[in-house]
Amino acid sequence: MEKIRPTVEKKITMAENLSIKIEPKITAIASQWEKIQTRMRKEFGDVIYRSWLKPLALLSNEHGIVRLSVGSRFIRDWVNTHYLERLRQLWILEDSAVTTIEILLVEQAHRLNIISVDDQQVGNEQPKPLVVNGNGDTVQRTIPIANHPNYDQLGVRLDPRFTFENFIVGKSNELAYSAARRVAESASVSYNPLFLYGGVGLGKTHLMHAIAWHIRKSSPNRRVLYMSAEKFMYQFIRALRHKDTFAFKEEFRSVDVLMIDDVQFICGKDSTQEEFFHTFNELVDKNHQVVVSADKSPANLEGLEERMRSRLGWGLVADIHPTTYELRLSIVQAKSELLKANVPLDVLEFLAQKITSNVRELEGALNRVIAHAALLHTPITVGSTQELLRDLLHQYEKPITIEDIQKKVAEHYQVKLTQMHSPSRARNIARPRQVAMYLAKQLTVHSLPEIGKKFGGRDHTTVLHALKKIEELCAHDREFAEDIAFLRRSL
Repeated sequence: MEKIRPTVEKKITMAENLSIKIEPKITAIASQWEKIQTRMRKEFGDVIYRSWLKPLALLSNEHGIVRLSVGSRFIRDWVNTHYLERLRQLWILEDSAVTTIEILLVEQAHRLNIISVDDQQVGNEQPKPLVVNGNGDTVQRTIPIANHPNYDQLGVRLDPRFTFENFIVGKSNELAYSAARRVAESASVSYNPLFLYGGVGLGKTHLMHAIAWHIRKSSPNRRVLYMSAEKFMYQFIRALRHKDTFAFKEEFRSVDVLMIDDVQFICGKDSTQEEFFHTFNELVDKNHQVVVSADKSPANLEGLEERMRSRLGWGLVADIHPTTYELRLSIVQAKSELLKANVPLDVLEFLAQKITSNVRELEGALNRVIAHAALLHTPITVGSTQELLRDLLHQYEKPITIEDIQKKVAEHYQVKLTQMHSPSRARNIARPRQVAMYLAKQLTVHSLPEIGKKFGGRDHTTVLHALKKIEELCAHDREFAEDIAFLRRSL
């Protein structure tokens, strides 16, 4: 054992000395490359540098040959054509021994077992892992959209609330939900494109964010790009202005999943539609997934070119209908549980019944109610909710007709609608008729003679008698008064 130890210690010492000799060389090369990058940025400008030159990674500088790597074949070919000679000149300024610049694809460097200088500097880390795609080709591991270097410039931050788990499913949205789930869970393209459409605040954006979140979690190697059509147009105009459309095309046509929200905003924008059309075609040809949303179906989008209209209708078109009462009630119940707020059921029912246009306003109304109660330490009731949301509820109010009142009262007391106009004085018919007359006076602007005319041609004295009778019953019969209050709220 004693004889072996000096030999081992000698080898360790030799390795340490070797590393001491190597590290300054790596540091010197990295320093040279940093200076060259700074000069390229100043010489070509931020836009060109960021698009074409920043993606280059330094591999080595040996025997007069500088090797760089890049993940895109397109960028490699473009740099070789437009910037290679200038790169060589800049390297000669730093190292006169340099004669040649070679740009390798990442997978080529991996096959040659070449580790970049950047990786060696941080402790001999392995190159970025390569993965095998669906075609069996070896490609560089791509970065999820939320971590992608250009994420802030190109993508839209995903809302952590918008997941499949937080999406309430009902009859009005079950097709769109099922299709979105299939696209997110499928390793291959399911429907191309998946076109989601519906009114404002019905869940289109929620489903698109949910698709992106699910793919990011289950398949981090797939690159997902999600943005609004308006931002797509803005990026395209910016690329045109800076004469940098090649970088724009490369960025959008190299993703695995492209999702464009509110595509109606590019209708009538001919140049943007042209670019989107070609981007769409190339992604579909590569069997990459496209998901699009709009407020109308492709057939009803005005200002959309016919060829684009037919392309968008190729895959699955799934509409999201206006929410039902049951779905709205489920949404506010789930929201109140998520916020850990003790909201009475009758208040949730009131909100679900009154706010019918979209889920966004419904959730906003619930937030206001909860915040008001928490800040002022007051109980949540239907009355306080109605008062607090008076401005919002006003837009949902529609003129109530005497016919509406007659129908609601007849349903409540289980009598025939025609009996509201009949001459019968039977109590089981006369009382509901009196209730309807009372509510007609309370909820409409009609005069007593006008109300009487709607109830089988009765005169104003009959209506006046009905009003007094109902007021007396409400004053002495609590259960009857609650019945009237319920009918009034329903109307």
